[in-house]
Amino acid sequence: QVQVAESGGGLVPPGGSLTLSCARSGGMYSIAEWGWYRQVPGEERELVATTLTFGTTKYADSVRGRFTVSRDKTTPSVSLQMNSLKPEDTAIYYCKLRGQLEFREPESTWWGQGTQVAVSS
Repeated sequence: QVQVAESGGGLVPPGGSLTLSCARSGGMYSIAEWGWYRQVPGEERELVATTLTFGTTKYADSVRGRFTVSRDKTTPSVSLQMNSLKPEDTAIYYCKLRGQLEFREPESTWWGQGTQVAVSS
């Protein structure tokens, strides 16, 4: 019943900014993790920035200080504000949601279909 979908990707010049959004449909009992990963074709998918329990966040070293992840409980959604973009930020960005649908049920993981971010002049 739960789905996530990304939006906001596009082409941006180096040094520019872009904001991604991941909206969730369907209810959940709890959320263990909700954030962003990225993948370049032929490479492993890697953490970009994610939100965890009790309002904590985790960032990749390569984006810390440039990217900001935040969760909106009312929408509900999670966003990724990307500043000072570099060509090496070019990738497909995926939304990841992990949590429980119901109390005492196992956790599940949901992935969005991805949104393309291209940093190029």
